[in-house]
Amino acid sequence: MNRENGEYQIEINGITHWIKVAGKENDTIPLFIIHGGPGGNLYTFERTVGPYLSQNRTVVYYEQRGCGRSGKPIDDNAYSMNELIDDFRGIIHWTGSETVDLLGYSFGGELALEFASNFPDLINKVILSGPSLINLKTQYMIQIAGFLSIASITLVNRIEEILQENTLIEHKYKQVWEIVDQETIDRLLFVDPDIATKYRQLVTESNLHNTGLMLEALQENPITPTLYERLNHIHHKTLIITGVYDRNTGIPISNLINRNLSNSEWILFNNSAHFPELEETEKFVSSVLGFLKA
Repeated sequence: MNRENGEYQIEINGITHWIKVAGKENDTIPLFIIHGGPGGNLYTFERTVGPYLSQNRTVVYYEQRGCGRSGKPIDDNAYSMNELIDDFRGIIHWTGSETVDLLGYSFGGELALEFASNFPDLINKVILSGPSLINLKTQYMIQIAGFLSIASITLVNRIEEILQENTLIEHKYKQVWEIVDQETIDRLLFVDPDIATKYRQLVTESNLHNTGLMLEALQENPITPTLYERLNHIHHKTLIITGVYDRNTGIPISNLINRNLSNSEWILFNNSAHFPELEETEKFVSSVLGFLKA
């Protein structure tokens, strides 16, 4: 890789992308960190787990179009999977890397698999933490069931009323997310309330907001054939990390992905929910570094 440590604002496909390089001195295959959301950012990862990884690896952070510190497209619908894939192609070209490793969490795990599917010769190893499959109806049902398992009685009753309505699961899913409060979302995503509080503090500190435009665009314009249908064509060595209390994407999605990939291994984190990198940081870092060195 021919880029030095530091932050960059680079125009790719008409969008100014925020990119950061750390740990260049380690001279390893670059490890690209791919954030979730859809529509999230890397602010928290960059200030928690990232520095531990860049002590040993060359790490490249980048925020997707319309996310975090990157620029937004003029068209609110310009968040298709193909556009995200094409952006990543440009970012790899900008770094001058011949091959890269990927670490994607939540939706970032799904995106990492899309990159592996589209650039099989550029991708070396893939790490997925709590990966999603956002357009799989099972994903919607897992999250709704997750809310039911940790919500107050009042909220449970409201969710059950939504489930009884004669509407599509996608509509029910959106309705549920509209009525849940922050405390319930924290219980969905975390085991340790102190970690949830720290996470929310960093989110507030970042002053970065998810517009929801990317999620809406990806849901309305799914790529075909679906990633689920293409998993068995992805042959990269892959590590899947899942918190046993992950009620957001959950064990069922990780199991589905692991079962269909041809070269994957799966680790469960017994004291984590959706963010094992925050709730079991030491184990997460050692698992990632060990996998990359093997």
